[in-house]
Amino acid sequence: MTPIASPAAPAHLIRIDSPIGRIEITADDDAVTSLTIEKDGRLPLETEPERPTPVLERAAAQLAEYFAGHRHDFDVPVRLEGTAFQKSIWAQLAAIPYGEVASYGALGIVATGRPAGRAVGGAVGANPVPLLVPCHRVLATSGRITGYSAGAGIPTKAWLLDLEGIAHR
Repeated sequence: MTPIASPAAPAHLIRIDSPIGRIEITADDDAVTSLTIEKDGRLPLETEPERPTPVLERAAAQLAEYFAGHRHDFDVPVRLEGTAFQKSIWAQLAAIPYGEVASYGALGIVATGRPAGRAVGGAVGANPVPLLVPCHRVLATSGRITGYSAGAGIPTKAWLLDLEGIAHR
């Protein structure tokens, strides 16, 4: 039997506490490459030692300001690896302003010329840096939360929407 591979150790790693659970952020030498909100009390790299870097410390400070209600935009550099379609969706997510939402269908129309809701949902769910690229600001056209892949799922997304004063169902 082949052993299950564990995630490769990132160049840099930092963890922070937040109102939605512990957050693990990784980076290369220049940019944030992933952000994970703990799920079921666990983080994927929790056995790895922290290796802070200035970009990670800046990301942690900006997240603390966001959770305190003092920051509406992030300017920490991120490096997103994915398909061309995913990158087009993530670019749209990054453009959604604080306190506003977009629908999955609207994102699909911009990316493909048609609603493409399922494909958009897959791309949104694959966002490697939630919060910094705000995938929580995407709702169904009805304003309903249909899912969230980070943290505790829908309760995490509802908390983030409430923080930003965004109505949802």
